[in-house]
Amino acid sequence: MYHEGNRALQDAFGSRALADRLDEKLRRSQFNDDDAAFIGSLGFFFLATADAQGRPDCSFKGGPPGFVRVAAPDLLVFPDYDGNGMFKSLGNLGVNRHVGILFIAFGEAPKRLRLNGVAQVVGDDPLMADIPGAQLLVKVTPVDIFPNCPRYVPNLALVEPSAYLPDPEAPPLEPKWKTFEIFSDVVPARRR
Repeated sequence: MYHEGNRALQDAFGSRALADRLDEKLRRSQFNDDDAAFIGSLGFFFLATADAQGRPDCSFKGGPPGFVRVAAPDLLVFPDYDGNGMFKSLGNLGVNRHVGILFIAFGEAPKRLRLNGVAQVVGDDPLMADIPGAQLLVKVTPVDIFPNCPRYVPNLALVEPSAYLPDPEAPPLEPKWKTFEIFSDVVPARRR
């Protein structure tokens, strides 16, 4: 869980024993029922990836609550929806499969859960049939799962969900920016 850079700072700040206890008591490599319920209740998360040279990228991933699923104690899955076409995160996974994921619940009882693991992007998986709007599926095998102190998480309220969330009963809503003249000739036809 810790490398020499972590250890040097833990030693400098006297927190090595605390870090070891957190690792011993809270870190796990498989999801439990509480993890699955928490993750399934959320409509977003943050995904950190890096390219082959280790240059990082962090992305917001959103969808309807339940779009991220704990499919097994050692498997997390989430869809890739139509976006800006840059494929920064998923492209990184093609050359460096390591991911960091942060789940956060904002509110009166804030909560955070961190996950480090190894990911695979697939385009033909039976699980995709149950996820409206999925164009690809990301499967993550956890290495480190651990809660994170929610002390600095603000109490925020959801005003309304995004109008762009996939709806199996309605055609996808295109974002306005895709109609701007500077992009209109290069926006690909939506994949179904």
